[in-house]
Amino acid sequence: MNSYLPTLKQLQYLVALHDHGHFGRAADACFVTQSTLSAGLRELESLIGIILVERTRRVVRFTPLGNRIAEKARRVLREAEELSGLAKAAGKPLSGDLRMGVIPTIAPFLLPRILPKLRADWPDLKLYLREETSTAACDSLHRGHVDCVLLALPYQCGDIEAAELFTDRLFVAFPKGLMPDPPPAISAEDIDESHLLLLEDGHCLKDHVLAACNRPELRAEATMLGTSLHTLVQMVDNGLGMTMLPEMALNAGILDNTDVVARPLEAAHPSRRIALVWRAGSPREKEFRLLADALRESATA
Repeated sequence: MNSYLPTLKQLQYLVALHDHGHFGRAADACFVTQSTLSAGLRELESLIGIILVERTRRVVRFTPLGNRIAEKARRVLREAEELSGLAKAAGKPLSGDLRMGVIPTIAPFLLPRILPKLRADWPDLKLYLREETSTAACDSLHRGHVDCVLLALPYQCGDIEAAELFTDRLFVAFPKGLMPDPPPAISAEDIDESHLLLLEDGHCLKDHVLAACNRPELRAEATMLGTSLHTLVQMVDNGLGMTMLPEMALNAGILDNTDVVARPLEAAHPSRRIALVWRAGSPREKEFRLLADALRESATA
């Protein structure tokens, strides 16, 4: 065996510098001094005989090969973490640390329902939560920053596996009085595109709404400016337009103390699918499926 292989610590330094683009911030992320991190990277470069990073006083610039090696190092570190996680799962499933990403259109509405039971049923599980938009959460998953993501499907999240938990129906929300006698359900064809308020890009709910309505003109005409569902509700309550809300948000009381009315969306596919997703081929698949079962049971209880 080659005794001159890079160490995991050297690879951690390289990935941290690639992520932060600054020696000081990368050192802080690794909990070492800047000189320690710099020395470790120079040892790595000396070991493989290649300059990975061009250093100037103002700029840290990775060489093309340095970028490739940093991405490979990221995968090696992720596999090392999964190796450790696999060993823990084999000894006692759903115990120890687990990092889960959650998107903002799920986190505040579902987590309060599922976390108490999850803590009671799996007291040895240390669940670290990271709330991010769908785009950022999928990126964090493949970079190894999180182990799994609570996501709404369909969504292009790369090479993943998924365990679906339940279906979450979409509702049309509008100011009280906009429709004197609102029907039991609102057809997608009856939505005024000039008054439709949607979330900013990066939130999968925006894509789910547009796909459910199946009206190409909505993508061009709808106003996409909300940073959260709570923000959209406040704009609707102030008579600025209408929006779409998932059923879990309504069940959590997002319309309490407002004059906003909600009716189910009438469309071919008026819902999104809530799922737990993880990297395809992960050795912790059995543990993630066990977690999905626990989440499904808690969410539907």
